[in-house]
Amino acid sequence: MNRTTAGESGLPWTMRQYAGSGTAVESNARYKQLIANGTTGLSVAFDLPTQMGHDSDAPIASGEVGKVGVAIDSIDDMRVLFGGIPLDRVSTSMTIDAPAALLLLMYQLVAEEQGVRADRLTGAILNDVVGEDIARGTYIFPPKPSLRLIADVFEYCRAEIPKWNTVSIPGSGRHTAEPGVTPAARETAIEAQQAERLAKLRAWRCAERVADALSLVQDAAAGTANVLYPMREALAAGATVGEVCDALREVWGTYAPAA
Repeated sequence: MNRTTAGESGLPWTMRQYAGSGTAVESNARYKQLIANGTTGLSVAFDLPTQMGHDSDAPIASGEVGKVGVAIDSIDDMRVLFGGIPLDRVSTSMTIDAPAALLLLMYQLVAEEQGVRADRLTGAILNDVVGEDIARGTYIFPPKPSLRLIADVFEYCRAEIPKWNTVSIPGSGRHTAEPGVTPAARETAIEAQQAERLAKLRAWRCAERVADALSLVQDAAAGTANVLYPMREALAAGATVGEVCDALREVWGTYAPAA
């Protein structure tokens, strides 16, 4: 369980049950159960592929999909994850670092689909790539572009989501102390389900629109413009977490820490 203080507002701390595993459907049911029992703040756990910027059907993700966190590949998963949850009344903390900007943008898009303006959203993202390097190694990009992405999140939220806490640095001991165990049959079923969802998404979306949007993401990454705006358009077009991260990897490279 984690908690978020409202600073000088005088409000009580928000108590959050760190939760999320398997599919978006399963995690959504858990969140609704928590809310029904009085929770006003959610804390979302994401699986390792999501934290590493890989789609669930990527070969490198095999064996880790939906494990110790929920698998989120696209805005379609995010719609399911928060379906029926009033995002103007619930504060959401998302425990994710390197691809934090992507998950935040999907959260904003889903909220706007619900009719909730971005300036009414409250919550937090970890957004701490330095802590990830030290604790778990779930970094994606080299240090310099990683810090640039964090700064872009600060700038974007100041303009678009002013009530959002743009960085949260927890004690990293928890990350190193709690490996997860998922039965093999369930693990296989979750991977298959996510792969099927991704196949349907790719068949439904406009591939040309996605390609154009990802090209604009790369243009922004290669320059100095805030990358969150083209990233938001790419996600809205149906681009996946892995595709956006791969587009950024092509420009920024991949972080390989010293031994």
